[in-house]
Amino acid sequence: MITVLYADAHVLVVEKPAGMLSVPGRGADKRDCLSLRVQQLHADALIVHRLDMATSGLMLMARGAEAQSRLGKAFAARQVHKRYQALVHGRLHADAEHWHAIDLPIAPDWPNRPLRIICAQTGKPSLSRWRSLAPLGNMTTRLELEPVTGRSHQLRVHLQAIGHPIVGDALYTLADAPPVADRLMLHATEIAFMHPVTGRAMQFTSTAAF
Repeated sequence: MITVLYADAHVLVVEKPAGMLSVPGRGADKRDCLSLRVQQLHADALIVHRLDMATSGLMLMARGAEAQSRLGKAFAARQVHKRYQALVHGRLHADAEHWHAIDLPIAPDWPNRPLRIICAQTGKPSLSRWRSLAPLGNMTTRLELEPVTGRSHQLRVHLQAIGHPIVGDALYTLADAPPVADRLMLHATEIAFMHPVTGRAMQFTSTAAF
């Protein structure tokens, strides 16, 4: 079941459940995905960006090729702003007034694809911002996250790199991290953009279910 938060003649804003692909994968068992389900409701719906299969939350889609092109250019120019919430391992003191930066280059881990790694030699510049919303005991902390660049697995790799991987992350975790969740605790909570046709400022929010 896909929740459509907004629809007009040019754009759609939908919520992707955790565990669902954004687009079809290879093989018949990976055909089911958000894009095909939305196209059953709106045949002209086209993907503009993706969320990892394990991530839940807001996705922006275009209706038709012209809107897709305009939104794609807005993403490339960093004119689409996204925020996430995550639960991470370890305690980070609440400091909601201050944002912190993780500025580390990310590259494909070719022998272990689809994994990514931090690599100063071959990595592309990658910048994430985070702030602590609340430490939850001594085990986990809720963070608000903002990916300034848009590398694959960026938030997951960056948080692992600073020693606070996301709870439930099967790809990027600490060897001794306790299994405290059955899903990746990462949710796309906000998206803001200029409407590709009207130019109107659009902003949508979604509450994380964890």
